[in-house]
Amino acid sequence: MKLFIYSLKNTLFESEAESLTCETVNGQITILNNHEPLITLLKDGVIKIIDKNKKASYIQTMGGFLEIRGSNEVRCIIDQNITSQNEN
Repeated sequence: MKLFIYSLKNTLFESEAESLTCETVNGQITILNNHEPLITLLKDGVIKIIDKNKKASYIQTMGGFLEIRGSNEVRCIIDQNITSQNEN
């Protein structure tokens, strides 16, 4: 899926991803390819991204929103980017 993550100041992630896991107001969600369309609010927490090379990246947020489009496209706009780190 094509994943876009934006803060209010810049683009944090814009690439293909295998999965995205995050905290929404309705609980934790993991998004894979061909997920049903959805718009939801994000809670404070960590977004976990697994890229095409199976490498994990983490972005801590202070809320925001997430939109899953039917064309295997996911967009997140987060209120604040506290940290971003990679795990091999």
